[in-house]
Amino acid sequence: MFLPATFTAALLMTVLSTVCWGSFANTFKGTRNYRFELYYWDYGLGIFLISVVLALTMGSYAGGPNAFLNNLRAADGINLFYAALGGFIFNIANVLLIAGMEIVGLSIAFPIAIGIALVEGVVMSYALQPRGNVTLLGAGVLMALVAVVLVGKAYGALRRGAEAVSRRGVWVCIVSGLLMGIFAPFVTRAMTRGNTLTPYTTAVFLTLGAFLCCFCFNTILMRRPIVGTPVAASDYFRAPMSYHLLGLLGGTIWGIGTVFNFVAASLVGVAISYAIGQASPMVACLWGVFVWKEFRGASTQAKGYLAAMFAAYVLALVLIAWAYAG
Repeated sequence: MFLPATFTAALLMTVLSTVCWGSFANTFKGTRNYRFELYYWDYGLGIFLISVVLALTMGSYAGGPNAFLNNLRAADGINLFYAALGGFIFNIANVLLIAGMEIVGLSIAFPIAIGIALVEGVVMSYALQPRGNVTLLGAGVLMALVAVVLVGKAYGALRRGAEAVSRRGVWVCIVSGLLMGIFAPFVTRAMTRGNTLTPYTTAVFLTLGAFLCCFCFNTILMRRPIVGTPVAASDYFRAPMSYHLLGLLGGTIWGIGTVFNFVAASLVGVAISYAIGQASPMVACLWGVFVWKEFRGASTQAKGYLAAMFAAYVLALVLIAWAYAG
């Protein structure tokens, strides 16, 4: 099984996970007038398949008792359940986040949902696995939270004259954040108690839980959507093949980020790895600036928020890395 041997390697993997988590949504942007409930079927399948592939390759490297299949046989059933339950909960949170973005926009949805999830996930994970200097970790989480809020401020500066914010949309984002912050402690529990799961086994069962959740929660949303009109299952089969491939690609990108985050957590702890990974809105903002040109002609105020956001994120990385060293 491949694991990072140094903190530098682990930190690089967490940063790469941040890039993946902040980039997968570009595949949804590549579709036109396609409902996210339909996109999510391919996305859910993609995250599971890539987790299995990485478990059978990187997770089985050099064999031994910790190789994927051996770990699967030896692991406590309750830990497999916790990992799958974490994925089931995460999937609901992620769908609600996308719905919230459609209702209130990125500028409000991300700061609320990711901000809540960041603080909740780190605090609960650290309680289960206290690794690193708590003061420095707390300061790093605070700066990451500031950076997330600044992302929202930057996008908000583009929305001059926008309509009043939907209270319903805000509540959707709050629920999304609360649920998203819960999945990390389940992962921590599965990787630290009893006959534990390796990061690769954890990722497989987490993504399996997320995919199975689609058959429950996504089916309900297709019939009773939060946004828009009901969606027929037949619409999925009428979609262009390119849309299905984009969904699978989006799931693959997110799945790689998840595996890398869990693998890094084996050295630095889930709290630190999760804290860095949840700074993914900064990466999404970079795509918005340089690829989708969302800030073309932006005001000086919006550009100021962007500069402050990048500075806050860099400081967050430094503090969290220092937390591990301390």
